[in-house]
Amino acid sequence: MTRKALGRGLSALIPSSAATPEAPSAPAASGTPLRVPIEKIRPNHLQPRRHFDPEALSELAASIREHGLAQPIVVSFDAAARSYELIAGERRWRAAQLAGLKEIDVVVRQPKDDKQRLALTLIENLQRSDLNPIEVALGYLRLMKEFGINQTSLGQEVGKSKSAISNTLRLLELPEEIQKALQFGQLSEGHGRALLTVADANLRHAVFKKVLEEKLSVRETEALAKQVEAGETPSAEAPKAKAAPVPKSADLRSLEESLQHSLGTKVVIRTRKNPSKGVVQLHFFSFDDFERIVNVLKK
Repeated sequence: MTRKALGRGLSALIPSSAATPEAPSAPAASGTPLRVPIEKIRPNHLQPRRHFDPEALSELAASIREHGLAQPIVVSFDAAARSYELIAGERRWRAAQLAGLKEIDVVVRQPKDDKQRLALTLIENLQRSDLNPIEVALGYLRLMKEFGINQTSLGQEVGKSKSAISNTLRLLELPEEIQKALQFGQLSEGHGRALLTVADANLRHAVFKKVLEEKLSVRETEALAKQVEAGETPSAEAPKAKAAPVPKSADLRSLEESLQHSLGTKVVIRTRKNPSKGVVQLHFFSFDDFERIVNVLKK
């Protein structure tokens, strides 16, 4: 694979496959989607993405239910298993399952090896806007290692400046606690870059805690970081940290996921101090969606 191929999109990396026994209808180069049973598709074993926001999935599922899938997912065909493996579009695939779709539109491509599959997955994901900054940084790092390219070449492939690539990669220098805050949307990439300017690990941790507790903006975080680096004491004392919520058990999370699949919407289960009592929240995103959920519950 040449470096130039990386930046030209999916068709430049891997041509559309010829028709397979499971997908006979589309000409090899037409790009016409095929319609396949959704249960015949399995996740991508090289997927760099780790977190799928349940609320965002529920909203996408509601949209798919009402308007259908706007864009086909990209898969490869496994002739031995007579099934498909995702290359790009796992979020849409998960949402389509929540929406109750039995079939889904796909475009079939045949990577010759895991290296090509990884390139397809990373390039497709990095061109989207819903990855968190750490997922993007890990994607950049993996592409550089797999294809032996530097930051300048990578920037040309993904349409970013070398400085933008460098700033994103530097987020991986942050400690795990701050990286997790970036992954789960508690901090933005701008917050992460500001925290990197605080050299002392203990001071950086203190600034990080203050940013979370006071919900500081990026500009406020940058100002605080400069103040700390200059040896000044922050003007306001940080408020006491709130008690961390008790993490949900694996059984409770599994039950939430099961209910989400059954009802096709976001489900939140909250227990009280006495775990035998609690609240179940069902989310709906339109009046029609509300009526559908009520009808499912009545069955």
